[in-house]
Amino acid sequence: MSLKSVNDILGVLEQQAKWQEQPFQQLLQTWPEIVGAVVAAHTRPLSIQRNVLWVATSSAAWAQNMTFGRQTLLLKLNQKLPKPLADIRFSTASWQLPPQVEQQPTVLPQEHPSYLGDVNSFRRDVTPHINNANTAFGSWAKTMQARSHNLPLCPQCQCPTPPGELQRWRVCSICAAKQLSNNFEPKRVT
Repeated sequence: MSLKSVNDILGVLEQQAKWQEQPFQQLLQTWPEIVGAVVAAHTRPLSIQRNVLWVATSSAAWAQNMTFGRQTLLLKLNQKLPKPLADIRFSTASWQLPPQVEQQPTVLPQEHPSYLGDVNSFRRDVTPHINNANTAFGSWAKTMQARSHNLPLCPQCQCPTPPGELQRWRVCSICAAKQLSNNFEPKRVT
């Protein structure tokens, strides 16, 4: 038994892995190279079923154009795949672009204008036994009153307001929302 370097062994394993790769995975990797960037942007291979490649297209026009050139494409694909395809079918049925989700910047709770600090520090004697809705409301009202006891007042409505809201809008968030909605109301012509 001869000793082989790790690189030699890894090379052999890599070749075996490529040989055993599924044809569809190979196709997905080589699709843009075979069809070109423009066509790849409007087409997406979906699956291979019974030696037929199913491809989603962005529009009916693309499906029709690709159908006209499918024999040429079939020859190119069969040169790259270990098992030849019998046909290619194009359809718009499964075309969906992945949504471009804009990543919202993460805002820490401490950075939010309405942040009040540790909410649990306001909790006093919390009654675990709440018998009815009136008792629950009374408990909630006491908690809110204790939480807002030392807050500055909104200059417009005189409600307790977190300092961050006053710094940002000069009024509480409710008054700020009312001002914004009044600014965007359509003007009535009489």
